[in-house]
Amino acid sequence: IRAPDHDRCLSPCQLIVIGRRNAHRLQSIQINISTLFINRNAQVRVKLSSMSILEYNGAAIIAMSGKDCVGIASDNRLGIQYQTVAMDFKKIFKMNDKLFVGLAGLASDVQTLDQLLRFRMNLYELREEREMTPAVFTNLLSNMLYEKRFGPYFCEPVIAGLDEKGVPYLSTMDLIGAQAAAKDFVVAGTCEGNLYGMCETLWKPDLEKEELFETLAQALLASVDRDALSGWGGVVHIITKEGVISRELKGRQD
Repeated sequence: IRAPDHDRCLSPCQLIVIGRRNAHRLQSIQINISTLFINRNAQVRVKLSSMSILEYNGAAIIAMSGKDCVGIASDNRLGIQYQTVAMDFKKIFKMNDKLFVGLAGLASDVQTLDQLLRFRMNLYELREEREMTPAVFTNLLSNMLYEKRFGPYFCEPVIAGLDEKGVPYLSTMDLIGAQAAAKDFVVAGTCEGNLYGMCETLWKPDLEKEELFETLAQALLASVDRDALSGWGGVVHIITKEGVISRELKGRQD
């Protein structure tokens, strides 16, 4: 078997190997049989295609601000590309009563980062004798990701919380910690385009907590319905000065 753009031949074993490329790309080999002669000179064309490792398990996360409140929502699906493995995978993690973080990306790195963040937050609270604010947490997470920039965690975090004055705080970053703060909403996952479109359509300033929940729920469900890598319901957390309101969403399961 010979690849069209290469001089060397590929063995059958090499055709099923999946490897990493450029530290953030997953290269998979797909076989496209164009011509097959029933003789010794049988030829098979090999088409190389690549996908982002961030899309391997699928995710959809939104964080949105309201009037003295902030919300964060995610889907529930865990998949291996287009194969669904679980429908209850946790992607949003509570750091304290006024701070949540959502992690979109490779499932193993999501769980690893959650454990590391809890350890670093506990260490901070023991040393400083106070809770970590969203701005400090964002800088901590950004530094953690940048430390591993040559072999990064394949995660795109979304941070949502209320600062010490009760003002909504939203931020996101890429897998090496480049921050991007926002006043209205931030998104991450495999259907970012859908999420941005729905949020720009539905969001408006100074949403009350019930309006914020409805906006988040409608934006999330409408977006994941048009993405094969995310969905299967979701969860929404609304953070207010009085506490946290968490509700589950039922979505399409196909």
